[in-house]
Amino acid sequence: MIGLHVGTKSRLGLGSLGLLTLVGLWQCAVQFHLVPPGLLPAPTELWPAFVSEVSGGFWLQSIEDSLVHYCAGLLIGSLLGAAAGLLCGSVPLVDAFTGGIVRLLRPIPGLAWVPFAILWFGLNNVGATFVIAISVFWINFYAAYGAVKSVDRELYEVAAAFGHRGLLAQLRYVTLPAASPGLLAGLRTGLGQGWMSVVAAELFGVPGVGARMMQASSLLATDVVVVYMITMAGLYALTDFLFGLVRDRLLRWQG
Repeated sequence: MIGLHVGTKSRLGLGSLGLLTLVGLWQCAVQFHLVPPGLLPAPTELWPAFVSEVSGGFWLQSIEDSLVHYCAGLLIGSLLGAAAGLLCGSVPLVDAFTGGIVRLLRPIPGLAWVPFAILWFGLNNVGATFVIAISVFWINFYAAYGAVKSVDRELYEVAAAFGHRGLLAQLRYVTLPAASPGLLAGLRTGLGQGWMSVVAAELFGVPGVGARMMQASSLLATDVVVVYMITMAGLYALTDFLFGLVRDRLLRWQG
C-alpha cells in the first residue's frame, strides 16, 4: 500500500478539515445559486431552524417518540436475530430446514413490511417497532450465523473431552465465547440499521423524528429536514460510542 501513516491526531484533524470543506462547498453552492433555490438549505439556515424546533418543543418530543419504538425494535430484532442465527449455525438440521425460508424472506426490505404493519398493528408504536425489528433481525441473524460457523471445530472436541458434550454445554463454554466478537459486531451494525429504519417505520404517521421530517418535507421546509437528518446522525454516533464502551468491557478477556 502506498502512502504515509496517519496518526490519530492527524486523522482527527484531516477529518475535521474534510467536514469544514464539505460545509464550505455546500454554502457556496447555495449562495451562488449552483442549485435551484429552495431545494437545499444553506448551512447558515440550520441553526435558526434548530432553535425554532427546540423552542417549539418539537425536537425533544420527536426524539422521545422515536426512542420508544427504536429501543423496542432494536431489542426485539437483535435478540431474536442473534438467537435464530446461533440456533441455525449450531444445529445443521435446523439450518437445512430454514434455509429456504431465509432465502425467501431475507431480500424483502423493512419498508415493504409497512403495509402489513398498518394492517396487523394499526397506526401506533407497535407497528413501528415491528418494522424496525424486521430490519435489525437479519443483520443480527447473519452476524450470529457467520460467527458460529467460523468457530474452530477443534474447540468443540476439546470441550467434549472435558465432558461438555451437549448442545447447551457447548453453547455456553465454546460457541458464545468464541463467537462473541461477531455477535457484538452484528449488534453494533444493527444500531445504525435501526436508525435508518426509523424513517420507514414512521412513514404511516407514527410520531417521531422520521415523521417530523416527512411533515417538514411536505411543507418544503428543507432546513428542518436537514436538522433532523443531522439529529439522527448524532443519535447514531452517541449510541455507537456507548456501545463501543460496552463492547470493549465485555471483550476485555481477549487481552
